[in-house]
Amino acid sequence: MKDPAVLFYTADFITGTLTMSYEQKGKYITLLCLQHQKGYLTEKDMLNICFTYDEDIFNKFIEKDGKYYNERMFKESEKRRKYSESRRINRLATKEENNICDTYDEHMENININSINIEFDEFWNLYDKKIAKVKCEQKWKKLKDTEREEIIKTLPKFLAAIKDKQFQPHPYTYLNQRRWEDELPKDDIDEFNKKIKEAKSG
Repeated sequence: MKDPAVLFYTADFITGTLTMSYEQKGKYITLLCLQHQKGYLTEKDMLNICFTYDEDIFNKFIEKDGKYYNERMFKESEKRRKYSESRRINRLATKEENNICDTYDEHMENININSINIEFDEFWNLYDKKIAKVKCEQKWKKLKDTEREEIIKTLPKFLAAIKDKQFQPHPYTYLNQRRWEDELPKDDIDEFNKKIKEAKSG
C-alpha cells in the first residue's frame, strides 16, 4: 500500500514559488503530489497538468531517461519510506511479550490514559523496590483493568511473603512475568493475615 503522507515544508514551498502565479503554484503542487504517488512523472503527466511547456514549472523537476522528478520530493519520500520500514522491522525484531515491543505503544498506539482504572503511581508506591520506572509505567498501561485490580489486591501478600528482600524481583520483572499469579505458600498467607489482625487490634 502506498504511503499516503510525506513531510511538506510550507515555508520552503512559499519561498520557492514566490515568482510563480497562483495558477503555476496549483499545477506545481499537483505534480508534486502525483510524483509522490507514482514515484516519477512522464512527459505526458507534466503536459496533462501544465497543458503546455511551462519553463518555471519544468525547471523544478529533473529529467532522466524520459522520467521527471522533483529532487526534494524524492528525498523526502525516501526518508519517509525508510523510517516506516525501520519501524516495521523494529516491531518484528524486538517483540518480547504481548507480540509488541515496549517502545512501540507510545509512538504508534493511540492510548487513552484516562481509560486506565488504576493509576501507575498506586502500584509504584506499593512496590518497595524502585527501578526502571518509565519502563514499568509503559508496561502498566498495557495491562487489562482486571489485571491491574488483581495486582493491587495481591501485591501486599506477595511482598510480605518475601523473607529476604534481595530476592525480591525488580518491578518490571514482576509485571512482565505476571508474578501476581504466583501461588503463595499457605504459611506465608497465614502469617500475613496474622500481621494484619495484629495491626488492626493494636
